[in-house]
Amino acid sequence: MNKLADKLTVMLLCAAAFTFLDGPVVPVVGLIVSVIVTSFVWLTEGTVFAAAAVAASAVCCIFFPVILCASPIILYDALGEKKPWLAAPLLPAMTGITELEPHQIVIVFVSLTVTVIYRRRVSLLEKSVENLSSLRDEVEEKNLLLNEKNLSLADAQDNEIYLATLRERNRIAREIHDNVGHMLTRSLLQAGALTVINKDEKLKAPLDDLKETLNTAMTSIRESVHDLHDESVDLDAAVRESIRSVGDRFKVTYDNDTEGELPAKLRLCFLAVIKEGISNAVKHSDGDRIDITIRQHPAFYQLTVEDNGSCGEIIPERSGGIGLQNMRDRAASLGGMISITSSQNGFRIFMTVPQGPSGPSADGGRGVPLHPTPPQAT
Repeated sequence: MNKLADKLTVMLLCAAAFTFLDGPVVPVVGLIVSVIVTSFVWLTEGTVFAAAAVAASAVCCIFFPVILCASPIILYDALGEKKPWLAAPLLPAMTGITELEPHQIVIVFVSLTVTVIYRRRVSLLEKSVENLSSLRDEVEEKNLLLNEKNLSLADAQDNEIYLATLRERNRIAREIHDNVGHMLTRSLLQAGALTVINKDEKLKAPLDDLKETLNTAMTSIRESVHDLHDESVDLDAAVRESIRSVGDRFKVTYDNDTEGELPAKLRLCFLAVIKEGISNAVKHSDGDRIDITIRQHPAFYQLTVEDNGSCGEIIPERSGGIGLQNMRDRAASLGGMISITSSQNGFRIFMTVPQGPSGPSADGGRGVPLHPTPPQAT
């Protein structure tokens, strides 16, 4: 709107200059042609047609001095196109300005001065708008970055709370195991001893009931401790802790693309296999890289642990090593399969565990116990 108002003001000044021309036809025709040309430039602003119209108008001023009455609007359009050289023909055309009346010359020069002032003001305004837009974009970008950092901070805080919860679960499990579990075990042994030495038939049934109650309590405590311990394991945190312990010797990459939380027994199994793979690399590998990958497919989970060290000895598929056998037992306990191979290109552990009814989540993630259950006292 400011540009349009400025242009109308300049056009009115040009009209004032045209009104002092002799005869009724020339002023009207000159004014109409000026309005048509400047309107065309307005509609085609920024195109080659607008530039051509401005240049042609300026050239016409050389041959028809009366058109100098429209020189302010020509200059305004040339500056509006950001091509002031389009108005260059106005300089030689000014030699013919003496054909105009003195008051017309005054109006033309005043109009030219107003035109330059208006265009300068518009340029400053456009620059301010551009700076404001740039500042707004910068603020928006910083707000987005701030929101991302706030989200990252919130995630980190949630993760710290989660890890603290897991550590507390683990502590409670240890306390129960070390204190209550041991006391129940001692009570079971004492009840069993009393049953053996008891000679009173009246006490036999109560002692059997007591032993059964203690056995039930021991089983319940054991399951609770196992559940607390299993749920207290954060796979990613535990794997990264193992990676940090060998970071000075190996470049370790860890990629886990599973969705959601893995079943507890599967987490423990994968963690044990990963630790065993890292331990084997530390003991036997002469390489400098370990790659750990966990993938979740529609029907099964997949774990790969491999290093780039050369092995002088090929490990048999059914090697009797304790660590390798433990990995096979863990895979079998979850209904999975494991392949352990070594070659001149490195050592590789490839394990798959099915999802669904036959997988680790079939019984709520508990699976087949990985640790033998202590025998009950008799």
